[in-house]
Amino acid sequence: MITLTRDKGALCLGCADLDHLEYLPSGDAALTRRSSKHSRLKAVVLQWSRSRKRYERQGILAETEAIQQAEAECLVDADQRQRLAVRRAEREAELDRDFVRAFSMAVLGQFPGCPVKEATGIAEHACRKYSGRVGRSAEAKRLDPEVVRLATRAAVRHRFTNYDDFLLGGLERYEARSAVASAVEKKLREWSAGAHLD
Repeated sequence: MITLTRDKGALCLGCADLDHLEYLPSGDAALTRRSSKHSRLKAVVLQWSRSRKRYERQGILAETEAIQQAEAECLVDADQRQRLAVRRAEREAELDRDFVRAFSMAVLGQFPGCPVKEATGIAEHACRKYSGRVGRSAEAKRLDPEVVRLATRAAVRHRFTNYDDFLLGGLERYEARSAVASAVEKKLREWSAGAHLD
């Protein structure tokens, strides 16, 4: 492992006086939080992701005694934390189902000619957790009409045009979008026209 300093550039852990710390990988939020609290000196371990073009957190460096103390504390309340995690997951799943259902109804409100199955698929795709998609934005949670329209337009672009083929063929996104714009608007007009018989 190395660390970066402004005046000396890259340093190994020994040169940075951090080699006495123990590496604790990410994965257990409670253990990481408690180890950080108990360790007088700690450092965040990052790794550059070439595919995502950003640094991503891998874990922390903390004092061995701090990690051991944190592990002991985590053992004491492990069952309680597990029960809380299960209940929290159940609540979040219920909230997500309600949100997807509401988003789907918002799609149908704007595009009554959209098949119900398509509207559900649009909502599930746009609102998928941790996706960073438009459906996870604050505006989406308020069912902002423009956000619903954007999500529907994106779905039409991918499912009912040659957009993906254009991208695979080497076109830039703006060129591919321009090439399918008329087809997208035609489908949206069809869906705006009236109820669809499923």
